[in-house]
Amino acid sequence: MRKNVSKTAIIVTGNTIVVLICLIFLTFGLWKVLSDQVFDINMKQSMTGAPHGDILVIGIDAESIKAVGPYPWDRKVYAQLINQLEKAGARVIGFDIELYTESNNPESDKLLGEEIAKYKNIIFPSHAELENEFARSTKVKEGELIMAQRVQNPIPAINKSMNKAHINAAFDTDGVIRFNWLQINTPEGILPSMGLAMAQLAGADVSKYVNMPVQQNSPKSQLTIKWDGVEKDFETIPFSEVYKGKIPAGTFKDRIILVGYTAPGSDEGITPVERHMHLVYAHANILNQILNQKIITPVSGSWTVALAALMILLFGFLTWRLKAISGIILVFSVSIGLMIVQYLTFAYSDFYLDSVGAVLSGLVSYLGNIAMKTYFETKQKNYITKQFGRYISPDLVKEIASSDSEIQLGGIKRELTLLFLDVSGFTPLSEKLKPEEVVDFLNMMFNLITERALENHGTIDKFIGDAAMILYNAPLDVPNHAFYAVKTGHEIQKGMEQVRADVEAKYGINLSIRIGINTGDVVVGNIGSYLRVDYTAIGDNVNTAARIESTASPNQVWVSESTYEQTKDYIEYNFAGEKLMKGKSSALKLFEVVSIKGTPAEGGKAGKAS
Repeated sequence: MRKNVSKTAIIVTGNTIVVLICLIFLTFGLWKVLSDQVFDINMKQSMTGAPHGDILVIGIDAESIKAVGPYPWDRKVYAQLINQLEKAGARVIGFDIELYTESNNPESDKLLGEEIAKYKNIIFPSHAELENEFARSTKVKEGELIMAQRVQNPIPAINKSMNKAHINAAFDTDGVIRFNWLQINTPEGILPSMGLAMAQLAGADVSKYVNMPVQQNSPKSQLTIKWDGVEKDFETIPFSEVYKGKIPAGTFKDRIILVGYTAPGSDEGITPVERHMHLVYAHANILNQILNQKIITPVSGSWTVALAALMILLFGFLTWRLKAISGIILVFSVSIGLMIVQYLTFAYSDFYLDSVGAVLSGLVSYLGNIAMKTYFETKQKNYITKQFGRYISPDLVKEIASSDSEIQLGGIKRELTLLFLDVSGFTPLSEKLKPEEVVDFLNMMFNLITERALENHGTIDKFIGDAAMILYNAPLDVPNHAFYAVKTGHEIQKGMEQVRADVEAKYGINLSIRIGINTGDVVVGNIGSYLRVDYTAIGDNVNTAARIESTASPNQVWVSESTYEQTKDYIEYNFAGEKLMKGKSSALKLFEVVSIKGTPAEGGKAGKAS
């Protein structure tokens, strides 16, 4: 009872620690790195690669800089571009270009300002300053707009448009752009992002973006970007070709046009779908998302915690109910299945179920419980080995314990050496002893027999009353098994000398042991029924060993000719004569052990007896 309580207490304590670890990781977002990586993979795999056809990017690339002239350009260049696009019927023109300082040519600044003032569909961006010299971070409050310290606007000559927009990039903790602040609160009022302002000018319904539900632990108006294309997926025309009139005017009719840098190394950022994306395409992706009316809605954090709790319980339960291989297969199948569900939910419904924390919580539960289960199984296996090692050979117990399969009935034919032992004079001795003294005496005698047998690599097959049967070379291979069997018999007889003297002096009874040994082929294995199995040996050579024992002289070890031939180099023998055994047509030559004169060694060289 105490053992079960102890096991239960360990399991409960262990799983409590597992839950606490998972709760800490979930609460403090310590799995966010992996969650973000999975999010990026899901995003990239779910892209259509076919953004809205109304979006057009005019890129300031390396060829354009060569063709138009060294950068920065005279601002009349932008004035001319606006004139061309407006004449062609562009719906909206947004410049991802910062013009915060006056140029060396005030007339060009004035010209650009006058051109902008003619139209109501042009945006030159501002920059919301979220940090100051005293604070290098931005405070974010759930449910409130990000608050800017001040706004850096284009120069007065250009800042004549009524259309305001910010181009602030929002970086995640790993520097990747995964979301955007559609609105920022500033001292000058609320400033929309470039994508939101352009979509609104284009006539798109932006109401659900302006009044977007607040995401958990996020500021108001934070949009998770639905990246739907990399740079090459958006239709892009070099600035120089537009500027020089090489593009038909119909190309720009009713198009929403973004003008920005596409030259290598300029205005780039890391996104989930492209490591070095020019940020004009980030605005293009946000604009595309709004035009397509897409919003990625993260599933509530409470659902994530509930799913993690379910995985902890499920994986912990499976650990104890299933075998190791089955458990591993099922645990990983469930984990992969949950990740597939996460992807399909995201790809086809725009709901984002962050299952990474749940899967990892489940795996922590599985590893914790498998560690506890392994501990208890190892402890039980050691207990079984220790206890049953008293009944059968410890080597056989280890072989059974290390096998996952059930013991199979059947045997094999192999050469064994068999030792039979019987005690003479035990019956009259037992009549003079109390029952408990009989048991004590037998235990003392069998302790000697067992120690000698196991020391010499023998397997005690059985004790029968005051007799014993010992196998050599089974179940494990024992080189020179015949020698070790004879050595065992000799050591038992030596060990019993003092016992015999004490019994004779105290009780006047002559106690003796006969030992018979034979070597030969037998059938050895698990013999019995499915309810009761006995690991033993059967066959004619087993019977021969038993009959040699019954024929042997008291306090002597007799061996057969086959055992003699395998051990004569190491054992000194006397010829004991020939005996006709029951069931045999010819007499057997028997040999009596005198002493041990050497021991077998590797390479066939004999060593001296110690």
